Amino acid sequence: MSRAPDQSWKRMIIPVYGPTFLVSIGLGAIYPLVALTARNLGADIGTAALMVGLMGLGQLLGDLPAGALAQRIGEKRAMTLAGVIDVAALTTAWFAQSLALFALAVLVTGLAAAVFGLARHAYLTEAVPLHARARALSALGGTSRVGMFIGPFISAGLLLIFEMQVAYAFAAGTGVAATILTLAMPALPGADTHDRSTGPRRRLGQVLWEHRRVLVILGAGVLVLSAVRSARQGLVPLWCESLGFDASTTSVIYGISAGVDMLMFLPGGAMMDRFGRVWGVLPALIIVGLGFVLLPLGQTPLQVTVLASLLGLGNGLSSGIVLTLGSDNAPVEGRSQFLGGWRVAADLGNTAGPLVISLITVFAPLAAASVAIGVVGWLGAGWLARWIPHFGSPPGRTRRT
Repeated sequence: MSRAPDQSWKRMIIPVYGPTFLVSIGLGAIYPLVALTARNLGADIGTAALMVGLMGLGQLLGDLPAGALAQRIGEKRAMTLAGVIDVAALTTAWFAQSLALFALAVLVTGLAAAVFGLARHAYLTEAVPLHARARALSALGGTSRVGMFIGPFISAGLLLIFEMQVAYAFAAGTGVAATILTLAMPALPGADTHDRSTGPRRRLGQVLWEHRRVLVILGAGVLVLSAVRSARQGLVPLWCESLGFDASTTSVIYGISAGVDMLMFLPGGAMMDRFGRVWGVLPALIIVGLGFVLLPLGQTPLQVTVLASLLGLGNGLSSGIVLTLGSDNAPVEGRSQFLGGWRVAADLGNTAGPLVISLITVFAPLAAASVAIGVVGWLGAGWLARWIPHFGSPPGRTRRT
C-alpha cells in the first residue's frame, strides 16, 4: 500500500513530471546525432552504429545497481545524483575529442538514465494513490514520449546556426534544469527511514530470489511486449526505405505515428485503472500485432501512414503498462531492488526487438520479419492475459480470472 494515499499526486506534476520532460527533451536532441558525432571522431559505419547502442547498453547494465542505490539512499537523492552524473557525461560528450572518451560519455549517460528512471518509478509507486496508479505511470511514459518527440526538432533548429556539439550542451542544460527541479519534489513520509534502517538490510540477490516467479513468468511477457514495441522504431523506416520513399516522406510518416502514440497514453492509463491491467495489454498487443502483419500490404505513402498510425495507436494504449505492472507486484520491503530486476526484463526486450529484425532479415525478406514480429506480439498478448490476473492485480483488489 502507498505510504501517502491521501496525498494528491496531481500537485506533484511539475516537480515529478517536469524533470522527466526536460531529460527526455535533452536525450531526444542527441539521439539522432550520436552516430554522426562518432563518424566525425573517426568511427567507421559499424562502430558508429555500435555507439548508438551504448546508451541502451548503459541502461541495461545500470538497472540492478540503480535499484540497490535507490534502496540505500532513497529515491529523491538517487534522482538528484543521476542528474549530476548525466550533466557531467553530457558535458564530456560536448568537449570530447576522442572516440573512446565520447563512447564512455554515451555509456555513462545510459547508466544515469537507468538510475533516474528507476528512482522516479519507485517514487511514484510510493506517492500515488492506488486508484490513480496506472494513470500516473501512463502519464510518466507519455511525458517521456512527448519530450523525445520534441527533442530532435530542437536539435535540428540548433544545427541551422551552431555546430553539432552544441546539441550536447543543450542536453546538459536540460539536465541541470531537471536536477534543480528534482530538488523541489515533495518528500515522502518516512522516506529517509522506511525499509532502510529497520531490520536487517535486504540484499539485492535475496529480493530477486524471493520474487523470482513473478520476475520470470510475468517478466517474460514484459520482455516480449518491450521487444515488439521497440521493433516499430526500426521496422517502419526500413519498410519506407524498401519502398523507395525519400527521407522527408519517411520522417512525416514516422512523425504521424509518434503523434498518434502520444495522444493515447491518458486513455490507456484510464482504461487500466477502471477495468484492470489486462486492458492495457490485450488491446494494445492485438492492435500492434495486426499493424505489423498488415504492414507488408502497404505500398503507398498513404497506406503505410495508416498502418504506422495503427502501430502508434496500439503502442500508445500500452503506455505505462510495464511501469504499472512493476509497481503492482513490487514488495514493500526491497521495492527499489525488485524494480531494478523488473526493468532488466523491459530493457532486454527493448534491445532484443531490433536484433530480432536483423536476424530474420538475414534469412528472409523484411516483410517476413514484420509478420513474425506481429505473431510474436499476439503470442505475448495471450501469455500476459493468462498471467496478469494471477500476478498483476494491485494489492487490495480482487484478482480477476
